Amino acid sequence: MDLSANTPTQLLHALRSNNPTSPRLTWYGPDSERVEFSGRVLDNWVAKTANYLVDELDAEPGTVIALDLPLHWRSLVWMLATWAVGATAVTADGAAASAGAGGSGKEVSGMQVSGTDANIIATASPEVVHSQLSGAKGDPLVVAVALPALQMRWMGELPPRTLDYSGDVRSHADVFFADAEAEATDIAWRHVAKDSSTQETSYAQLLAGGEELLSIPGTVLAAQPQRVLLQAKEGWAAVVHDALKNWAAGGSVVLLGDGVGVSETVRASENITLG
Repeated sequence: MDLSANTPTQLLHALRSNNPTSPRLTWYGPDSERVEFSGRVLDNWVAKTANYLVDELDAEPGTVIALDLPLHWRSLVWMLATWAVGATAVTADGAAASAGAGGSGKEVSGMQVSGTDANIIATASPEVVHSQLSGAKGDPLVVAVALPALQMRWMGELPPRTLDYSGDVRSHADVFFADAEAEATDIAWRHVAKDSSTQETSYAQLLAGGEELLSIPGTVLAAQPQRVLLQAKEGWAAVVHDALKNWAAGGSVVLLGDGVGVSETVRASENITLG
C-alpha cells in the first residue's frame, strides 16, 4: 500500500488538510477521562509544542529530547512536535508510569535520565529527574508536563530551573514553520526497551512506505481508513508504530491509557475497526 504521508511534515500536513474535522486521536485515561482530537486540533497542539520547543528551548535538528512520560496523548504530541523540529526523541518503556502525574509528588520516573545525552527532558516527575541529575554531566533543560487534560498549569511547587509546559504552551503560535529540517539519515527516535536494548529509527525509516502490517497480531491496514484501538500497556514501540502507520494512511487512533481496560461499550461507541 502506498501511504499518503512519508515524512513527519507530510503527516502533519495531512492531519490539517485531509478531513481535518474528523477524529484522529481519542484518549481514554484514568478517572474516566476521555479527550478527542480532530486532525486540525491535533496539528494545532503539535504546532504550539514545536514553537514552544524552538522559541523557548532552542530546539533544532540534532537536539535530543527525552520523554520521561507515560504513553499518553500529551506524549504523542511531544513526539510529533520533536519530529516537526527535526530533533531526536528518546523514550523508555516504563517511564513515568504513574497515575495522577502533575504535581502530586507521587510520580515515579522510569527513565534513567542521568545516563542520557538529552538536551531537554520532558517529564511528569520533575522532582525525581532533578534528583537523578544531581552531579551528572551536562545541564539539560527540565520541562514539567502536567498530564490531566483540563490542567492549565503544573499544580504545586516546581523545582528550581524547571519550566511549566502546560502553563506556557498555549501562548505559542498555532502554525509551525521549521527553520531547518532533519536529514533522512538523522535519528528521529531512540527507544530503550524493558530489557535495556536500544532501537534507533532514522527519519527515513520513521514513515517508510509500503508496510501494511501493524503490530496487532494478524492485522493489516485495509484500503479504507481504519479506526484502530491501541493500548498503552503494549509499549511505546507497538503503539507509536501503529499510530503513525494508521495516521499516514488516513485513519484514526483510540488510545487506552495504562490501567484502562477494553470494553465492548468502547469498541461500539468508538466504531473500532481494528484492534
